Amino acid sequence: MTPLLSIENVVKHFPAREGNGVVRAVDGVSLAVAEGETLGIVGESGCGKSTLARLILRLIEPTSGRIAFEDHDLVTLNRAELRRRRRDMQIVFQDPYASLDPRMTIVSIIAEPLDIHGVEPRRIRNERVLDLLQLVGLDPGAARRYPHEFSGGQRQRIGIARAIALEPKLLVLDEPVSALDVSIQSQILNLLMDLKERLKLSYVFISHDLGIVEHVSDRVAVMYLGRIVEEGEATRVLSAPLHPYTEALISAIPAADPRAKRNPIILKGDLPSPDNIPRGCRFHPRCPKVMKVCRETPPVPAPHPHGAMVECHLY
Repeated sequence: MTPLLSIENVVKHFPAREGNGVVRAVDGVSLAVAEGETLGIVGESGCGKSTLARLILRLIEPTSGRIAFEDHDLVTLNRAELRRRRRDMQIVFQDPYASLDPRMTIVSIIAEPLDIHGVEPRRIRNERVLDLLQLVGLDPGAARRYPHEFSGGQRQRIGIARAIALEPKLLVLDEPVSALDVSIQSQILNLLMDLKERLKLSYVFISHDLGIVEHVSDRVAVMYLGRIVEEGEATRVLSAPLHPYTEALISAIPAADPRAKRNPIILKGDLPSPDNIPRGCRFHPRCPKVMKVCRETPPVPAPHPHGAMVECHLY
């Protein structure tokens, strides 16, 4: 069965600010998302998650690789063809304050995709907006107000309403709750899970928080310095991690019971800069299980009997 989204060996390099080098933000990523599935992508800030999100929608151009949506290679589409495909794939941004135009009313913000694509007669667009506000849990009376009159959680609901206005098949959720209070995060996550079932959506859910990813994802891909180092079913990855980096991330998840004993794995140093990738395995300077081969030879992705993929010399 053809996946809804397929990413094959995608690379994105940016020119370095100084010198003639490059910043290898995404460095050979391959992933697939099936219809109705949520793929969680997790990793530290700076690992390339948000760059990958923008590459999926071709908001930025890849250096190389293939990005296919419903078996159409987005990289080869011209502007008009790409615009038609984008009706089926939308994004919810991290910051609900920066992602809404403060000069536009809520009805104008949510109706904007409908206006751009001309998918609804103008006379019934306002009715569609009111329906969308109710769908995301907001009072339709808010349609004539402005973004500054709403809280962060309400603004994110508005952003979600705008994203689903065109009835897309895929939503890319780039840290959709990280800027919100913890009490509001659960409400937005529950809304997203409800919309997924109601509207038959597929998600690419990007986060630095493995606890949240565990809650919403069917499969998880762990990203480190531009590469996917482990990928598999969420329950398997989170209960029996293979890669030392995944183990460290999971060990840092707070326990529900404050009396439970925890042995967090403390990684050495900070995430290296993507314009100065370490030789060999890019995780080896921080890895508690480093071997001689790790310092010299990059590992290659390998299938594991547990039905996962792992990029590590231990396997």
